[in-house]
Amino acid sequence: MPDTDFTLTLPNHTQRLLLHSCCAPCSASIIERLVNSNIDVTIYFYNPNIQPQKEYLLRKEQNIQFAKKYGVTFIDGDYDTKAWLNRTKAFADEPERGQRCKICFDIRLEQTARFAHQHHFELFSSSLGISRWKNLEQIHACGQEAASHYLNLQYWSFNWRKQGGSQRMVELAKQEHFYQQQYCGCIYSLRDTNRWRLAKGMDVIEIGADQYQ
Repeated sequence: MPDTDFTLTLPNHTQRLLLHSCCAPCSASIIERLVNSNIDVTIYFYNPNIQPQKEYLLRKEQNIQFAKKYGVTFIDGDYDTKAWLNRTKAFADEPERGQRCKICFDIRLEQTARFAHQHHFELFSSSLGISRWKNLEQIHACGQEAASHYLNLQYWSFNWRKQGGSQRMVELAKQEHFYQQQYCGCIYSLRDTNRWRLAKGMDVIEIGADQYQ
């Protein structure tokens, strides 16, 4: 069983945390842990990688609703897909967990660090690393690099998978009836997933589905 009772403590006696959230399914168990630990957390949703816009809006709306349920402030970042594509297009054929993913993490965490600095946060983290499909060390390195450009700002490289975090993520996704995402979010992930599905004789993913599974 996941340990949902343990108390989190922010490093260096920090009072507030800015949490970059990629989606409700990944961030829900993290939000629950932080709130149960009486930590002042603000959600920052900045994910220009998610396409098409219909898919983006669906994922964002679920994140907003879950944050409201827990009384957590939700900050809606810009949706600049053009800038994201300009930085990643040269790596379109890179595999998952490769250089393209690193650049994607850089883009999102650089902006999160910028927002944190501008709004006087001393600590930020991300829900990206809770997924077993992501390279945790790669994400932490990107976060630490983003934080290094600002004085008095630190990236918290906490492993959200620990102490039943991953299991609780799955439980909450079912409990909250979250939309069941079928690909990472970017057009390249969608392309590669559909190629794999076709090779297996499966139907391709219908992007931006209206139904919540």
